[in-house]
Formats: sequence, C-alpha cells, structure tokens
Amino acid sequence: MTSEINGSPQRDVESTWARPVDKLKISAAGAGINLNVDGRQLSSPLRGFGQMWQKTYRIRLEGASVDPQDLVRAWKENFPQFWPEGNHFYGRVGGMQPGDVALLNLAGRRCQRLMDARLRGIEVRDVQADEIWGYVGCKEKNNTDGDPLRGDAYCFVALERNSKLVLTWHLGRRTARDTVAFTEKINEATKGQFQITTDGFSPYVDAVHYSLGTRVDFAQLVKVYAAPRDAKQRYSPAEVVDAVPVPRWGEPEINRICTSHVERQNLTMRMQIRRLTRLTNAFSKKWENLKAALALHFAWYNFCRIHSTLRVTPAMEARVTDHVWGIGELLRMI
Repeated sequence: MTSEINGSPQRDVESTWARPVDKLKISAAGAGINLNVDGRQLSSPLRGFGQMWQKTYRIRLEGASVDPQDLVRAWKENFPQFWPEGNHFYGRVGGMQPGDVALLNLAGRRCQRLMDARLRGIEVRDVQADEIWGYVGCKEKNNTDGDPLRGDAYCFVALERNSKLVLTWHLGRRTARDTVAFTEKINEATKGQFQITTDGFSPYVDAVHYSLGTRVDFAQLVKVYAAPRDAKQRYSPAEVVDAVPVPRWGEPEINRICTSHVERQNLTMRMQIRRLTRLTNAFSKKWENLKAALALHFAWYNFCRIHSTLRVTPAMEARVTDHVWGIGELLRMI
C-alpha cells in the first residue's frame, strides 16, 4: 500500500512490516559474528527494532536463502539508501524506518583492518600519545569476579601533531602489557626518526624503549595535580598546578614536549562516541562492542571528517589519500 506526500510516493510501513516481537533470534551466524540480539528483551523505543530488522530482509533480500555474508554484501552495496538521515541511528519523530540501524560489530572489525593496512610506515615528525578512560559493564571496583572483559577499559591513542592523523590505537587495561602492545602498533605505523611525547605514566619508559628504541626522541610531560578541595570534586578532574617536561633520551626539543593535541582528541572522542560520555548509562555492555565503536570512529575521523583547522581530512594532510571519503566509500573499502 502506498500514498503520496508532497507528490512523492510513500509506503504504508505499518501495513507491510512483520508483527511486533519481543525477542530476536539470528540463525546460521558465522563464527566471531556478534549480532547482540539473540534472547534480548526489547523495551521502550527499541520495541520496533525487530520489525525493522525483518523488513530489511524482506526489502533487500526477498526470496533469497541468505546467510550473514549475503546480508553484509547487500548492506554495503546499498549503503547510501540504508544510512539514516542526519547520521542518527534512532528513529525519527514520524517513526522508525527500514535501514535506521547499521551492523556495528562487522563494520568495526573491518575498519580496524582498513586502518592497519593503510596506516603503515607513515613518515611522521611529532607524535603524541595518551590514554582515555572508559568502562564496560561496570566500573572496576564493582568487577568483583575479575572478568577481564568487564570493568575499566583504556583506549590508548597515538596522534601525529601536524596532520592530526590518528596513527593507531589500542583498547586494554592501563598496564605495562597493554602499553607495550600499544607502542608495538606505533612502531608498525611509523618509520624514520621522530619525537614522541607521552604523559607521565611510568610503563611508557620501558615500552617505548622496547618497541621504538633509539629511533625516537622521547620525552614525557608530567602533570602535577592539586589535592581535591572537597567532596564536590568527586566527578571533576583535579586542578593541574604544573606540567614538567622530562626528556628521557635522544634530543627532544623542549618547545615540542606537549600532549595538548592528543588531549583535545580525547575531548573529540568523548563528544562523538556516546559510549565514552561521562555520568550517563550509555557505557558499553560488551567489550567487543566498545572496540567496534572505537574502530568505526577512528576510520571515520581519519578518512571522512574534515578537520576544522586543516580544512581537509587528517588522511589527506598525511598524504594517505587524495580526497575526502564519503561514508559509502568507507564502507565499500572495508
């Protein structure tokens, strides 16, 4: 059934969608694919999710015997039609429409592989590294059973100061082991001699020495914090009273010992990745979902988002690409 609004045919969604359901079950899903819907109770604004999911099958793959690979292939080929208006994945005021939800986990893993392939052996001059805190499921103090996939989750980020390119990132704990895993990724993403600055986190000293050795001029910017004044500052960062540049080895230039740019990148992440928003219930419930969201964000940031200072994308400034990628092109590349 169709009707016309302002001269354009409109489908009567309510008459064609499948009946409402409380639970979804996806069969024949390949190993490693997490659709995150099996056995989940849907509530409130997500109650239309099951109808919409089934409608996507009927419209795009009608009459076919499909598996998850067929679904992903059709989704990528028709992505411009699937992508929601205004880049929002929740329903509009007029109701949810087919295509308002993307497959987060599959896209996230492929975005990570894209960055690993494209960002290798990049010539850099000035790298800043920092880590941003988040958590999965619960905060670490409430992770009483010691589940390694719950609790505190730190995203390590390496940013090239001049091009603003995110060279690599790593999701893990704030430990020496994960710090080495992060610096190993920096080693693969870069080449040549360059200066690197980190915060005062002590495991960076051994990790940078192990992974990058003497091909870097390494320094740390150690911040000195004032003691909290009262209980009102429980959810606020302590006041920084001093920042002390500490050269570690090589010949780091004092005026380039800085982490301001990567810390501004942390703010961008907090503003644009809902899972990292402070003091909300939007935190990730699964480790792999947070990892997928981060991978998707960094790929979009590097290849699709025009940086307001550079007037081009970071990937263009670093000469990794020669044009701005659209979302459709990004999804075709993965």
